[in-house]
Amino acid sequence: MTESIHVFSEIGRLKKVLLHRPGKELENLMPDYLDRLLFDDIPYLEEAQAEHDAFAKALEDQGVEVVYLEKLAAEAIDAGDVKEQFITEWIEESGIVSENVKAIVKEKLMAMDTFEMVLKTMEGFKKSEINTEHLNSLADLLESDYPLLVDPMPNLYFTRDPFATMANGVTINHMYSDTRNRETIYGHYIFTYHPEYGGDKVTKYYSRDEDTRIEGGDELVLSKDVLAVGVSQRTDARSIEKVAKRLFEAGAFKEVLAFLIDNNRKFMHLDTVFTMVDYDKFTIHPEIEAGLRVLSLKPGENGEIVIEEKDSTKLADVLAEALGIESVTLIPCAGGEIVGAAREQWNDGSNTLTIAPGVVVVYDRNVITNQLLEDAGLQLIKVKGGELVRGRGGPRCMSMPLVREDI
Repeated sequence: MTESIHVFSEIGRLKKVLLHRPGKELENLMPDYLDRLLFDDIPYLEEAQAEHDAFAKALEDQGVEVVYLEKLAAEAIDAGDVKEQFITEWIEESGIVSENVKAIVKEKLMAMDTFEMVLKTMEGFKKSEINTEHLNSLADLLESDYPLLVDPMPNLYFTRDPFATMANGVTINHMYSDTRNRETIYGHYIFTYHPEYGGDKVTKYYSRDEDTRIEGGDELVLSKDVLAVGVSQRTDARSIEKVAKRLFEAGAFKEVLAFLIDNNRKFMHLDTVFTMVDYDKFTIHPEIEAGLRVLSLKPGENGEIVIEEKDSTKLADVLAEALGIESVTLIPCAGGEIVGAAREQWNDGSNTLTIAPGVVVVYDRNVITNQLLEDAGLQLIKVKGGELVRGRGGPRCMSMPLVREDI
């Protein structure tokens, strides 16, 4: 039987990947409410879509099959005949207070075809789309200056975070913020009802209903034996223990490494700190190279987990040991020069997507880092990201591998 999910490394040749094409959710971003929606700027949608289409084509030109979150979600909802159930659940998580308004929104969504409905739930609702006389609850009136009835999901084109694939399974994540936690509903329906991914076809190592947070940008598959997870602003240490226990019970990995990284937006996820680009090469944030705490989780007796702190605080030593090789090469963003590194890190110079050993997708704008990668012998596929990067994410953030070849 063909495995729906097969991901045992960060660098094995990418065969199938999940993307989300940016949609009208970006047009519901407003300057006064960017913090609420975890955005720093407002991308120009038409250009962001053109850049994303070019990104998808670059992958397809390399033989990668591209599938889309919005399409899989619609297929899953239709296959399970659960459109009304989905809409009801989405509305309950939408923040709408008035029962009258909930009924109006439900009616509008039910009248759409499923694909259109999925896109609309991602886009959100402006209050101007609903007759204001129906906004009659106390909570609605107290927030009367806020122009949105239901917030958009502008971060969705970063498909790396709401769920994460590893081995033959998936973590359907509980996100750091309410804003992004609503995104995980699509993964939940895909991995419950989709003909290819639903039911028991994919092992689930985590649920969106869990009470501790974890995000996919913190989950890196170093090898078939070792999973790395960042303890970060977005991922709780307790979540890592839960995932490790379930992975070990399923026989999926032999070790989980927990990397303790600073709790701030600059080091938002582990993949903003380092990404794997070849058998023995990594891009890194220059500020993280030394002084790093790393804990090892391994299966013990009777389902217990054995936790030990790594002796070395040097990233290179930890990674070489994890991979079972003598040494690794760390390539600092912009070579570590403070001004260039800060700028190119902000523009996701270290957030690369490896599509085969030594073959990586990068933003063309990070010229210093890209030159260093080429000097190290890597083959670069450069894509434009002037609008996409405004959401603070790079090629790895925008992609969720579904199938990789073993290495």
